[in-house]
Amino acid sequence: MANEKIAAAPDSVQCPVCFKDFTSATINGHLDICLLKGVTDSSPSTADESGPPVKKSRTGPEAVIKPAASSSSMASAQSPGVFSLFQGNRGKPPVQTERNGLFAGKQSPGSAASKGVKRLLNEEAELGAAGTETLRSQQPAPASSGQGLKTAKRLSPRTLFAVDKPLAEVLRPETLEEYFGQNKVVGEQSLFRPLLDSQEIPSLILWGPPGCGKTTLAHIIASTSKKKGTARFVTLSATSTSTNEVREVIKQAQNELRLCKRKTILFIDEIHRFNKSQQDTFLPHVECGTVTLIGATTENPSFQVNAALLSRCKVLVLEKLSVEAMGSILNRAVATLGIRIQGQDSTNPKDEDQTDGHRQKKIYIQQKALDTMAYLCDGDARVGLNSLQLAVQAQMSKTNLLAPDDSPQEILVTEEHIKEGLQRSHILYDKAGEEHYNCISALHKSMRGSHENASLYWLGRMLEGGEDPLYVARRLVRFASEDVGMADPTALTQAVSAFQACHFIGMPECEVILAQCVVYLARAPKSVSIYKAYNNVKSCLRSHKGPLPPVPLHLRNAPTRLMKQLGYSKGYKYNPDFSGPVEQEYLPEELQGINFFTWKPSDS
Repeated sequence: MANEKIAAAPDSVQCPVCFKDFTSATINGHLDICLLKGVTDSSPSTADESGPPVKKSRTGPEAVIKPAASSSSMASAQSPGVFSLFQGNRGKPPVQTERNGLFAGKQSPGSAASKGVKRLLNEEAELGAAGTETLRSQQPAPASSGQGLKTAKRLSPRTLFAVDKPLAEVLRPETLEEYFGQNKVVGEQSLFRPLLDSQEIPSLILWGPPGCGKTTLAHIIASTSKKKGTARFVTLSATSTSTNEVREVIKQAQNELRLCKRKTILFIDEIHRFNKSQQDTFLPHVECGTVTLIGATTENPSFQVNAALLSRCKVLVLEKLSVEAMGSILNRAVATLGIRIQGQDSTNPKDEDQTDGHRQKKIYIQQKALDTMAYLCDGDARVGLNSLQLAVQAQMSKTNLLAPDDSPQEILVTEEHIKEGLQRSHILYDKAGEEHYNCISALHKSMRGSHENASLYWLGRMLEGGEDPLYVARRLVRFASEDVGMADPTALTQAVSAFQACHFIGMPECEVILAQCVVYLARAPKSVSIYKAYNNVKSCLRSHKGPLPPVPLHLRNAPTRLMKQLGYSKGYKYNPDFSGPVEQEYLPEELQGINFFTWKPSDS
């Protein structure tokens, strides 16, 4: 009979196009062949072979997929409507309009045709075999992040600087050859480089300051994976993603691995924004290999990432970009945009840049301006590239793009324009993160070493970065007693006075008060005898075996008659009653004769 179905094998998968059964190992290859055949069959015989046929948008009752008498007839009825989604849109309405028309009619909820259409719509962007590449070659390339750099090379500076995307996003590198400043992590001799080349990528935590290339490295991994078809790449941001969305992605990854034998790389930006319970969601799936997790964070993973998850991932520490690396990034951007460096001959000199039949103004930038930008962006490539974009856009907006006589003019970006755009040096400082503790530690150690210039520098780094001045003042009070101590007892008075003054007047007036106290403490003589002696007392108490010795009776207070009868305060010598030193024991009997200024824990 026509409606009779052949029983499928337990591990078989049904093709959504021809509705035949295949094993999970062969379904992908069959889909590629079936899709190509569908596209060929759906084209009219009279169509021009140079391009896809012009096809009217299907709307209304004609878009309804009617039940067929057999599987083969259903496939033939469905193929033209489905495969029109994969064809180029030259000479026909946008894909979205046709897709809306395709689903305008009502279908049976559980029909196989409906399931086939949904699968094709969801899987089209993920197909990585030769069939899909052929289909994609018939379509115009989308202007997405994957094509951003290629698009940038085709556009003039005028058009490129008019787009809404930041320049850092448009010029994001797609290969490791264009990725600068992280040779220790992805250099030719690094451990990670051969793993990336062979697509054997473990779960990673990318830790580094903003703008050092964490997201870019993840996109390079994604680009390599898509080209080789070895993995599916999914990007999420912890700032806007819920746990349910993460579970849905993991569920799709499980289906992808089971049906298509393809791994899923899950990139989580700002992973430290997830709390501990949310991070626990990844544990079993990273453990069994369902997903390969790549997390990016600016915070110390030791404090912000779950220890169980951290043990399943390799931490890659990305350093702040050096001035040389920033120079390479900016030079690449200038070359890509066609901006010329003043005083240097272009490798491919063009006297006239043609766009839409008009000659555009030439854009020049001073080498000194690029050098200043490399220094002032503080190792943040995003700040550097976006500052370049801002400076060029500002100069282009000051003059007309075309001269009155239709002759080309020049636009020059100078060092003053760069400084005006950046205003001041971009200071990396996080009051609640890693840099907070690094800077206060550097300040403390500089004062201990009596280096007043370094002490002032680290104080300035903290205050200019937005640190609370009262926090710094409290640390100075501690330093006055811990490191100066009895060598200069007035240092504690100076530190307490500085704290009170900061509390009274606040920033920015109190900055000079803190600077005075810092210099005083740096110049003061140092003595840690009290600090060490008290640490010895703590060690003695913690290492004591058995119950602590009782307070000697003659040192106890005796406010009542009963206490006096028990011997409290008996034999105590009141020191003011004697004109000379008084021989009297003040320590418990077993500790008599101990000197905590010279005592060591090993002596107990």
